[in-house]
Amino acid sequence: MKKSSGQSKISMLDKKYLGEIRKKLLGYAKKRREVIKIAGDAQQLAKKAIFAFQRDDKKTGGELLQSAEKSLKSLLKAYKDEPDLFREGSYRAALEEFTEASLFAQYLTGRVIGKIDGLAIDPNTLVGGLCDVPGELYRYAIKCATARNFPEVKKCYAAAEVIIAELVDMDLTGYNRQKFDQAKQALLKLEQVQYEVSLAARQK
Repeated sequence: MKKSSGQSKISMLDKKYLGEIRKKLLGYAKKRREVIKIAGDAQQLAKKAIFAFQRDDKKTGGELLQSAEKSLKSLLKAYKDEPDLFREGSYRAALEEFTEASLFAQYLTGRVIGKIDGLAIDPNTLVGGLCDVPGELYRYAIKCATARNFPEVKKCYAAAEVIIAELVDMDLTGYNRQKFDQAKQALLKLEQVQYEVSLAARQK
């Protein structure tokens, strides 16, 4: 009996090869879900670290930051042969949050704000995290102003001013340009806080 054209087309498929493709796709999807989960946990740890730093709880903040770093490193080790996984938004968001927390911790502990040891941070992620630091400095300055720690308010403003000056020369575009604009707004708010602090200091 003559086979139908539909059956002929089906018989032309390389099912073994397509099965291998399906296996790879399903395997990647499984790994991607794992990256999303662990990266999400790491991002939350970094957020909690920032919250602890804002409360001057450097010990807890440092421990949370170490936990976030450990989680990110575990992903890098587990999937070192799958570089595409680290281009996923979930991982990049976690890495940027970790970068922001690490840079803010550098400020609070009196270290130079810059290179982060322990994890390889690409330039775009480093700049994205740095753009968020003036916002953290503004929040910290508000806390310090409430506690009448006026010297620390001035220090926050000075640090944000230096960060903005450095970012200006980077000719940022796209996503980081938007973040830079937010950083400039934080600097303007810090300037206002410092002005109000200076008035309060004169009234002593």
